Amino acid sequence: MGFIKTFKEELKIIKDRDPAIHSSMEVLLYPSFKVMLSYRTAHRLYTKGHFFLARLVSQRAARKTGIEIHPGAKIGSGLFIDHGHGVVIGETAIIGDNCTLYQGVTLGGTGKEQGKRHPTLGNNVMVSAGAKVLGSFTIGDNSKIGAGSVVLSEVPPNSTVVGVPGRVIKRSDCNCPQVSLDQTDLPDPVKEDIMNLQRCNTELINRVLDLEEKVKELSK
Repeated sequence: MGFIKTFKEELKIIKDRDPAIHSSMEVLLYPSFKVMLSYRTAHRLYTKGHFFLARLVSQRAARKTGIEIHPGAKIGSGLFIDHGHGVVIGETAIIGDNCTLYQGVTLGGTGKEQGKRHPTLGNNVMVSAGAKVLGSFTIGDNSKIGAGSVVLSEVPPNSTVVGVPGRVIKRSDCNCPQVSLDQTDLPDPVKEDIMNLQRCNTELINRVLDLEEKVKELSK
């Protein structure tokens, strides 16, 4: 892909997905725009074996934007990094098409693996602010990772993940992030478990009270 085509594509991605944009000129100031142009250059150098030059380009971009993308990472088209400060994408990470990452996201390794040690994101995946995805597994297509979640294992397609460690709540026919970039309206499995326990506790209390009443009646 030529520079002009890449430039136009990155411009369109940010304008389409960020409601704060009021003009095309603003896009030129965005960290996501700058870092993705640098990443494409660094990745080309990396694939040709120019590792030092590739890291030089990527590290300059990291200092300027606060977003660190290893030049060895494989990123499809349509990646949008919103705000982006503190985002880290590891060397063997693979990101599909039309994905969205928010500030503070890490696509990292566990420190124990060799070879492929970073996660693979399918198409249309959204990773919300502060989420950490650690290890060499796959996040399925159309999945959403909730803010602050720590994901340590495989996520099937069309899923929502929340919590530490991340827990999967399966949802079919989900399509992120184009349809929904909502980071807050997510299921809360811990809250649901607590509500279920409260419900069971209430039922048990009522049964005990009924039994006590029956015992009193029989003892009269």
